[in-house]
Amino acid sequence: MHIVCTDLEGVLIPEVWIAVAEKTGIPELRLTTRDIADYDQLMRQRLQILKDNRLTLRDIQDVISTMEPLDGALDFLDRLREATQVIIVSDTYIEFAKPFMKKLGWPTLFCHDLTTDASGTIIGYNLRQKEAKKHTVQALKSLNYNVIAMGDSYNDTAMLVEADHGILFRPPASVVDAFPQFPVCTEYKTLFQMISSFL
Repeated sequence: MHIVCTDLEGVLIPEVWIAVAEKTGIPELRLTTRDIADYDQLMRQRLQILKDNRLTLRDIQDVISTMEPLDGALDFLDRLREATQVIIVSDTYIEFAKPFMKKLGWPTLFCHDLTTDASGTIIGYNLRQKEAKKHTVQALKSLNYNVIAMGDSYNDTAMLVEADHGILFRPPASVVDAFPQFPVCTEYKTLFQMISSFL
C-alpha cells in the first residue's frame, strides 16, 4: 500500500510568515525554512520579532483569514486523495493551519501547536516531536506503507530522504543544489503524474 506525505506551506498554501511580513512591513519575518535550515533558530527569531513588535496570535490569524490555498492546490489534493491516502505533515501550528484545512476539505494534518499568554502573545511553540516529519515517515514504513513524500524546504528533506520516493516541489535553488538526488516539479499536473508513476 502507498501513502503520500506532503508539506503544507509552499506546496499547498502560501508561506504564512511571508504574508505576515508583507502585512506588517517587517522584512525579517520573510525568512522561512527555505532560508534557514535550523528550525529552532528560525522560530526563536520569529518569536523575538513578534515580542519586539507587540504582535499577537490574533494579528497573525487576521492575516491568515485573507489567504487562500495556492492556485490549483485544492484540485490537485482532491485528485490525489482519490488515487491514494494523503497526510499533510507540516511544521506549522494548528492555530495557523485550521482555516486552511477547511478550505482544503479537511485533509489529515500532522503539525504542532503554540502557547500563548493571557494577552494572546505567542510565548512558545510546542513541537509534536523532534524531527516529526522524518519520524512520521518511519512510522508509516513500519506499518508496511510505501511512502511518497514531497516538500519544498530544508525542513522537508529528512522526510524525503526517509521516504521510498522523495520529490521537491517548487524549491529554492539552494535546496535543489544541496539535495540533487530528488526530482524537482513546479506544476501540479507534473507532480500528480510523477506520484502516479510510483503507485
